[in-house]
Amino acid sequence: MHGPYEPEKGMRFNHHKLLIDPYAKAIAGEVDWKAHVFGYQFDNEQKDLSFDEQDSVAGMPKCVVIDPSFDWKNDRHPKTPWHKTVIYEVHVKGATKQHPEIPEELRGTYAGFASEPFINHLKELGVTAVELLPVHDFLNDKHLVDKGLSNYWGYNTTNFFSPTARYSSSGDMGEQVREFKEMVKKLHSHGIEVILDVVYNHTSEGNEMGPTLSFRGIDNTVYYHLMKEDPRYYIDYTGTGNSLNVNHPQVLQLIMDSLRYWVNEMHVDGFRFDLAAALARELHEVDKLAAFFDIVHQDPVISQVKLIAEPWDVGEGGYQVGNFPVLWTEWNGKYRDTIRRAIKGDENQAAKFAYRITGSSDLYQNDGRRPFASINFVTAHDGFTLQDLVSYNEKHNEANGEDNKDGSDNNMSWNCGIEGPTDDEQIINLREQQKRNFITTLFLSQGVPMLLGGDELSRTQQGNNNGYCQDNEISWFDWELDDRKKEFLDFTKKVIHFMHDHAAFRRRKFLKGEKINESETKDIQWLRPDGNEITEEEWQAPDTKTLGFILSGDALDEYNVKGELRVDDTFVVWMNFQHEDVECTLPSIGNGTSWKKVISTAAEQGKDDNNTYSGDEQFNLGARSIAVLVRK
Repeated sequence: MHGPYEPEKGMRFNHHKLLIDPYAKAIAGEVDWKAHVFGYQFDNEQKDLSFDEQDSVAGMPKCVVIDPSFDWKNDRHPKTPWHKTVIYEVHVKGATKQHPEIPEELRGTYAGFASEPFINHLKELGVTAVELLPVHDFLNDKHLVDKGLSNYWGYNTTNFFSPTARYSSSGDMGEQVREFKEMVKKLHSHGIEVILDVVYNHTSEGNEMGPTLSFRGIDNTVYYHLMKEDPRYYIDYTGTGNSLNVNHPQVLQLIMDSLRYWVNEMHVDGFRFDLAAALARELHEVDKLAAFFDIVHQDPVISQVKLIAEPWDVGEGGYQVGNFPVLWTEWNGKYRDTIRRAIKGDENQAAKFAYRITGSSDLYQNDGRRPFASINFVTAHDGFTLQDLVSYNEKHNEANGEDNKDGSDNNMSWNCGIEGPTDDEQIINLREQQKRNFITTLFLSQGVPMLLGGDELSRTQQGNNNGYCQDNEISWFDWELDDRKKEFLDFTKKVIHFMHDHAAFRRRKFLKGEKINESETKDIQWLRPDGNEITEEEWQAPDTKTLGFILSGDALDEYNVKGELRVDDTFVVWMNFQHEDVECTLPSIGNGTSWKKVISTAAEQGKDDNNTYSGDEQFNLGARSIAVLVRK
């Protein structure tokens, strides 16, 4: 690309630099940081104001012309309804890199991900959708390569159309495209949807000191948000050095073309938009009616797939949980924070907790959205795994080479007070119990549950809460399970399938605490330990840490194949986040009510799940435990 090199005006054309076509469908090779990939003279005192005349071709990846033909046969999108969806957030490589039943040459690849052993694991678990960490072609950052590390997560996109070849077992000359399609087709054949984590908020070219790889050399002033008063510098809403200028029609077209390509040609089922608030910024302010959302809503292809927002960025006013338009679901960061605080036993959480497990109506109801607008999660790729959440008081990111200064310091102390491995059986049992509490709460909450891949296997990162650069055993799944890990895996499967079996826990409308039709039964009724309804004062009391609710299965908002309004069982759920046992009085509904315990997270869980209790009878709810009983 030819044009003026005037960084002070925001123009950084340099015809000595080979550029990646933004519409390339496959990329071969990787950036060689020892080559001349910078538009300026790297060692010049004028830095990015200098001009480099050395050819970058030797160190640049190359665009590949592909054969787009592929026999999809009878492939169809599963189109699982939101209220029946269970999302599994997972890294393509990390999930299978150490799987002993997958051929070694396929481990860590698209083909390995689509292998029978791994798909069987997903099906047995009850997963309906995999949410893949970024698979767009991305860059290994120079500062990581210099330290002998690499970009593992992939949130550093170079091209929005090419599936990265690093997860291909068959080659990088277009073979990666075919292998990705084979993976999608195989997952679809088992009813599993494929959602991509996409990064349209920034690119791998970084700030003014970054390399010239593609967009910067094609038209820097079009593709990026530049400082109005000094366009030499970039506006950074993302914490990565640059922000893509979604306000410009050409950039907007690029994103929409990319999204359509992944749906039409690659058959994916939806997208999770990284730092989605950055896409909504028009003239700095976050605007939920921004052009990007208007176009998405009007698009006959994109509007029909699953759309998930990470509803924040790092700019001013960037935390936008609850503010995205209809059609969009959101990673509910408030759900994560509240559930963690409540289960840890923090004070003043009762009312917030009740909002979160009933679908967060305070966030989504007023603008016409449903409970499934809330993507519920307690752990994600960014942060502690579930095992580490209950095991560490502090992060341990020493392996990242940043003196343990990287990674979030927020919401750190969730555990039971003892850090690191210990032989104390009581402490280990308590950690396992807290894990069961998190899993039970997650899958019995209204909304869409998202499980961090590997949590069901008790995966640990040894306290690293920012494994973005750890492409090794720190991040990869460990499939060697001892008896304790097998028990937790079985418990997780049990709770997920329990949720699938009972529509009362996956409603399509918000619970209102009101009587259903003309019956005397409320759709939900909150209880205090003595079996009476909880009072307003108790909701606000800082020490309210034991509460229960009756969830009615009468007249659900769902119809069976005969067109009849479905009904489900009625449940009572007790949650005790105190450090002592509590005696709870079971409710009596009508004549001869009896209750059967079906889920217990207590240390002796599984041993007494068949116990039956009568209405008005007291039963012991263990410290830091949850019990679910069904009305017989």
